[in-house]
Amino acid sequence: MLDFFLFILFSVLESTALFYLAFKIFKIDLYPKEIVFAGLIMAFFSYEVRIESGMAEIDVFTQYLLVFCFIWMLFRIHVFYAAIMTGMVYQFYMLIQSLLYLLMKPIGVIGLEFHSVTIGVYLMQTLSALTAFSIGRFIGKRRKGFDFIPDKPEVKLVINSHKKILFALSLPSILIIFLMIYLSENFSQFFIIIPICYAVLLFGYLNFSFKTNRGDDF
Repeated sequence: MLDFFLFILFSVLESTALFYLAFKIFKIDLYPKEIVFAGLIMAFFSYEVRIESGMAEIDVFTQYLLVFCFIWMLFRIHVFYAAIMTGMVYQFYMLIQSLLYLLMKPIGVIGLEFHSVTIGVYLMQTLSALTAFSIGRFIGKRRKGFDFIPDKPEVKLVINSHKKILFALSLPSILIIFLMIYLSENFSQFFIIIPICYAVLLFGYLNFSFKTNRGDDF
């Protein structure tokens, strides 16, 4: 029972941080109750699929899909922009987590357990979430971020070349997450490839987001 509550708690913490970061990046109003509600649903889904059924790869897909669906249908962002938001924030968050994994793995923190409680994993989740919250807060305080994504689903959709590229950048997100799981379990010596991939894709997101925000096109 303790494992169940800890899993739910830290899963909600992570998903809340992910939504918070996404909304701060795109200057969208926060809805705390809805964010926690979405986090609880994601946590229960994750526990059922990952722990009860033992299908970590399927859990990766369902979590990504749930984030996309919540941004689209719960927070009422147009489906096209919801795909861009989901892709970017996942790249950002997984870059944070993969870098933390690289830092914590050599010193043996990841596998640390106490009375069958996986302290190392929970510590990494906590640090990932706190980092995401801190970055989101910094973006909000400095009034950074992008405002080309409207927070109403009924707006007229104008798709220029840069937005098409941003949408295309969202497509490899799940594949790279699957690759991260595979490398961490089978070829951990090559895990450095993962944050490099995330960093390259995130650079592309940020570059074309800045251009879209300025109204550039080609």
